Amino acid sequence: MALHENLKSLGAGATAYRYDRPDAGLLESFPSPFAQPDMNPAKAVGTLHIECPEFTCLCPMTGQPDFAKIVIDYQPDRLCVESKSLKLYLGSFRMHGEFHEASVNRICNDLVALLEPVWLTVRGEFTPRGGIPFWPTAEYRR
Repeated sequence: MALHENLKSLGAGATAYRYDRPDAGLLESFPSPFAQPDMNPAKAVGTLHIECPEFTCLCPMTGQPDFAKIVIDYQPDRLCVESKSLKLYLGSFRMHGEFHEASVNRICNDLVALLEPVWLTVRGEFTPRGGIPFWPTAEYRR
């Protein structure tokens, strides 16, 4: 089976963007090359570091936009997140009102449910509001 065989978003002729509510159903995965014996004969342990610098959501109290860089680090077990689906998923937060901590926690939980990684960390590096930057982190360890 090809690593990309079951992907729907990547390579699709048209992309449907949704900005109204977070939707974990947009996330897709593919078999981890680190878990494929023919691709990893040395049995190397791999990790991934992903930075998404254009995350936006809304303050649930004021409706003002919040901006952040979402940083995801994880050690896959059998699956890796497909990057276009991750972009669409993170974009689905754009017009959604949620506190920083809740957004980061939701992203972590949705990725853990999809990937079942060995470990995963999600950090939201939000731009300062009232002069105070908030950088919540959610961590999962198997």
